[in-house]
Amino acid sequence: FAKALEKEPENPEFNSGYAITIYHLEDENFAKNPSGKESSLELLKRAVELNPDDVFIVPLLAVNLQETDKMEEGEKWIKEALQKHPDIPYVLRYAAKFYRKKGDLETSLQHLKKALSLTPNSAFMHHQIGLCYRAQYLVMKQESRYDKCQAKDKMEELKRLCIFHFEKMVECNPNFFYANLDLAKRYAEEGQLQKADETYQKFLTISNLTPPEKQQLHFKYGRFQGFYRRSQSEAIKHYLAALKIEFDSSERDKCQCILKKLMEKKIRKGKANGEDFAILGFIHQLNGEMEQAGEAYREALNIGPWNEEYFSAILE
Repeated sequence: FAKALEKEPENPEFNSGYAITIYHLEDENFAKNPSGKESSLELLKRAVELNPDDVFIVPLLAVNLQETDKMEEGEKWIKEALQKHPDIPYVLRYAAKFYRKKGDLETSLQHLKKALSLTPNSAFMHHQIGLCYRAQYLVMKQESRYDKCQAKDKMEELKRLCIFHFEKMVECNPNFFYANLDLAKRYAEEGQLQKADETYQKFLTISNLTPPEKQQLHFKYGRFQGFYRRSQSEAIKHYLAALKIEFDSSERDKCQCILKKLMEKKIRKGKANGEDFAILGFIHQLNGEMEQAGEAYREALNIGPWNEEYFSAILE
């Protein structure tokens, strides 16, 4: 698209294609402007100027404006898109996303249900509906702390609807990664631990996951093992697997923090083995604290004197 724009900088189709691509690149990289060039917001604005009726561009511009704290301007564009294209699922889906992020869950659900009636086998729509029901449940749960008369039947219904739509989503698209993790978490919260475990295990056997996906999977499965299965050893195993994936993320930071606290606690209680000291050494090593890393690895080597991994780490 960039090369095409060099030849025809005013071409509406090329501008739209380039803007959409940069928007999704930013989304995948969890950061704005990964290319070091113009941000997708400016590119989307340019594309809308050239073709204000583009059904694919206007909803993206609205969501992008919302993400950059320009809520009112974003809502103006999303309303315009809905007015021009009220029955196109693509527009309805981004309108629903916009209103869910705004906190207007009822409006979001209205758009999603309409879109689902037009595309009944859409895994995305089922996932988004499930997220809305989940958000409504959390709001009611928070309110019930102060209002003991809060209808528990309604909360149970919201949880049931959430799981129903997540399960429908998996039927429509069994490999929808992040949505499967959402379903596994809901199963765990409802005490359906075997179903949760099977959902996590399904993805642990897949070899073509991206580094961010692998990291998310190990982090969330570690949480599941520690909190629901009460297996600290399995939790540590998966936190460490996530930490060893070289991709900076909040999940990696959380794994490092959790592991450090767990190892230090075991050491204080005198229950640490060589592997525990090695994990602490690895954490220090990641943080550039080589002296502390060396001390931890030496403790590990004292416990397991023939361990080549500990010896290599000390040499490094």
